[in-house]
Amino acid sequence: MLDCLWRQRGSASVRDLQPAFPSTAYTTLMTTLDRLYRKGLLERSKSGRAYVYRPRYSREALVSEAARHAIAGLLQSGRALLRPILSTLVDAVSESDARALDELERLVRERKNATRDRGRA
Repeated sequence: MLDCLWRQRGSASVRDLQPAFPSTAYTTLMTTLDRLYRKGLLERSKSGRAYVYRPRYSREALVSEAARHAIAGLLQSGRALLRPILSTLVDAVSESDARALDELERLVRERKNATRDRGRA
């Protein structure tokens, strides 16, 4: 549903989205959009008698927040598990894309420098 809304690049009603889900009942789509709205993932406004919906977050922001939440949960496991968690992350990144490993290294360097600079201020 979110993918469809991101492709719309604007607000969409249930009726606008229905062609993308031909085997799904109108009321099921309406309920799903309402649930996504109540969870804070969508914004909605009235347009005539219907609501129109749009994503509250970009795909990138949503993925980033979900990853941040998942990693934060893992890191709460304690220092003993920190190395295996980080090692798994590095392994996954390097298996997926060698350039991404360089990007990860650059991001770590930037964060270290920023933290060091804040300590001096």
